Amino acid sequence: MNNKTNYLLRDYKPRLQKRKKKKNLQSSLIGIIVLSCFLFYFWSPSNEDDSLKTITQMELLEIIQQEDTELIPEKEVKSNEESIPPILTPDTEAISSNKKIELIIKSGDTLENLFIENNLNIADLFQIMSLENSKQYLKYLRPGDRFSIEHTNGDIDTLTKNLNLTKAFLISKINDRFASSLVDKQIERRKKFGYGKIKTSLFEAAIENGLTDKLIMNLASILAWDIDFVYDIRLDDDFFVLYEEIWQDGKYITDGEIIALEFNNNGKKYEAIRYTNENGVSNYFTPNGNNMSKAFIRAPVDFTRVSSNFNPNRKHPILNTIRAHRGVDYAAPRGTKIRASGDGKIIFQGVKSGYGNLIILQHGINITTLYAHMSDFNSAFKLGDRVRQNQVIGYVGSSGLATAPHLHYEYRVNGVHKNPRTVELPQAKPIQDKYLNDFLIKATSVMNELFVYKQSQSLSVAQNN
Repeated sequence: MNNKTNYLLRDYKPRLQKRKKKKNLQSSLIGIIVLSCFLFYFWSPSNEDDSLKTITQMELLEIIQQEDTELIPEKEVKSNEESIPPILTPDTEAISSNKKIELIIKSGDTLENLFIENNLNIADLFQIMSLENSKQYLKYLRPGDRFSIEHTNGDIDTLTKNLNLTKAFLISKINDRFASSLVDKQIERRKKFGYGKIKTSLFEAAIENGLTDKLIMNLASILAWDIDFVYDIRLDDDFFVLYEEIWQDGKYITDGEIIALEFNNNGKKYEAIRYTNENGVSNYFTPNGNNMSKAFIRAPVDFTRVSSNFNPNRKHPILNTIRAHRGVDYAAPRGTKIRASGDGKIIFQGVKSGYGNLIILQHGINITTLYAHMSDFNSAFKLGDRVRQNQVIGYVGSSGLATAPHLHYEYRVNGVHKNPRTVELPQAKPIQDKYLNDFLIKATSVMNELFVYKQSQSLSVAQNN
């Protein structure tokens, strides 16, 4: 051994002997304490409080534990403390963040911008857009389109685009890859009743009774062949309607179809019932099966006012001479759509003297309709083409002898001009015989429902009065 080793050994032996003495002393002390407690336990009076025994035993355990701790090297105690796992709290960042967000497309929005704004993974978007079906359903967005996205810390789990009330386009992540599918959406149809009494206008009556614009527009379109809602409405006219509400996932979505209605106009009652045949074709009929639709509509344009009525003795506003006005002028903004008043064939399309841009339709053998002063024609149709009722054939303008944008509309029977606003329009075909019995059974049922509602509504009004 060298000198350094000898020095370390000389120094180590005394320290080892000193540590052994200390350990022996501690062991002796523990033995004395244990013996004392043993003797105290057996020699103490029997009526002494048991809690004293318990306290003494606890003190003994604490002393023993303290002594044992002193014998454990400091480094070993520290390592045992470190081995105790930390307690995780709810705020621990290790918990993943699963979120669901709803997006409604506004004008100018793109999916890329929306992903960035919502801290979503752009790489996921690129993968989604590479799917073949995504080009059809996600490439072109329109304001009002709705998306539902589920993600985990920005990574897409699912992306759903609502296509309509009953269909949705779904993107799902499966084994770190995206797949697309079309899914059915369940809807619930709930029956609802509505009532309105006209004090100023149809729309104000609807709003006052909590009905929507959509519902009233549907009601007006059903009765459009019989009632001019600009000129025929009278004070205290009223209506009752049985319709559907569309609900989805427990939420109201929109109004559905009108099931049945009654409209009382100037002392005359109009009733309509919706019927869908076995082929899924729906239409509205009177309670006895006559079609609510007519072969022609009264006004082939959404007008703001009638600027000139049918008048054989009218003074022409430009020529300043007495010239018969053999049609009706409907004032409307330039570019307003003009629709075919009935099924027919285009027998004239072009410019004609004071009429300006003009279209004439032939309906069957003996009826023609004329549409004048157009700003332009619908390029989808040409001379000789057949059109269906309500198809757009042109646009309101002021071509020819006209002082302002309007549609001049004429209705002729066997070449004789008739007042379009008062002429008796030919009826559309009634319900087919093979559906008549089924229709009558269903019509009786829904009209009974409407009658019960009418009775309760009348009672309520009487009680309020």
